[in-house]
Amino acid sequence: MKNVTRLAAVLLAALTFTTPSQAQPLVTIDTVTVGDAGNAADSLTGYGSVGYEYNIGQYEVTIGQYTSFLNAVATGIGTDGLDLWRPAMETDFNSRGISRTTISGEGELGGSYSYASIGSGARPIAAVTWFNAARFANWMNNGATIGASTETGAYTLAGATTGIFTKNAGATYWIPDQDEWYKAAYYKGGGTNSGYWLYPTQSDTAPGNTIGGDANQANWYDGDFSVTQDSNYSPTQNYLTEAGLFSNSASAYGTYDQGGNVWEWNGAVVNDTNRGLNGGSWKEDGGNPNLQSTYNNDLDPTLFGNGVGFRVATVPEPSTYVLVLMGAGAVYFWKRRKRSV
Repeated sequence: MKNVTRLAAVLLAALTFTTPSQAQPLVTIDTVTVGDAGNAADSLTGYGSVGYEYNIGQYEVTIGQYTSFLNAVATGIGTDGLDLWRPAMETDFNSRGISRTTISGEGELGGSYSYASIGSGARPIAAVTWFNAARFANWMNNGATIGASTETGAYTLAGATTGIFTKNAGATYWIPDQDEWYKAAYYKGGGTNSGYWLYPTQSDTAPGNTIGGDANQANWYDGDFSVTQDSNYSPTQNYLTEAGLFSNSASAYGTYDQGGNVWEWNGAVVNDTNRGLNGGSWKEDGGNPNLQSTYNNDLDPTLFGNGVGFRVATVPEPSTYVLVLMGAGAVYFWKRRKRSV
């Protein structure tokens, strides 16, 4: 029995310690698994078929997460040439969420910035370009630590702030493509030919916009604003809602706010120069079609707005092996899939 125990200990140690230690990431992303690989596309649009399992952010990337990103990679004077932070993130009262403070040396090499969330960091980051989202994905690919690269990983940007860039093979975090985003939002799940909802709240009828636990709700303008329940627009009101606040209005896979709150960048290339947007935002006066599966939007990837944000996709969490000791000296390994739901 001592020999079996020693063998088990050696094997367990080998499994545990073969990966070199790394700094802990400053940001973790809550994800849901999108299964049903090989599902049929939506007959209405042709979108949504994905031939593999993947994970996607349960929520839009938040102000708090983006603040951590800035404090990791954009603190040195001169690093703001990539426009990872812009004044609108502080001055646009409808969506503001991050302030920047000069610690030393305004405009001088060697000077530094710091960033802080304004109000709740659980609201989605807005006023981001496609390139901001791509650099955040790169940073996540590279460990989400202080100084981790924003220029390689999911996208080889090398300082570029214009142009069209495609996802690299082997990316571990990326901006979801049109089909990945669409499937997570609208597919009914539970099989490969289950069909699609018209809205990402598991409904074929337009959602309401009451914050809380009622089913089929979203942050959008349905004649009044969700946050204020008033039709009058205020230039000093923040209209974004915290992640998951519509607690009974998730998609079939468990994502929140894929309809309303902020438009979300996707990886689609539209008319050779623009990138895709999905889901509508807090301020849409075009009505509920903007939240529908049949509505697509696009924008120049260098532009931004107070209703534009993003979420990320990632590879499924790795399997882990659980060591089980059995009688008569047998050693058995059980493969277990970890899921973050």
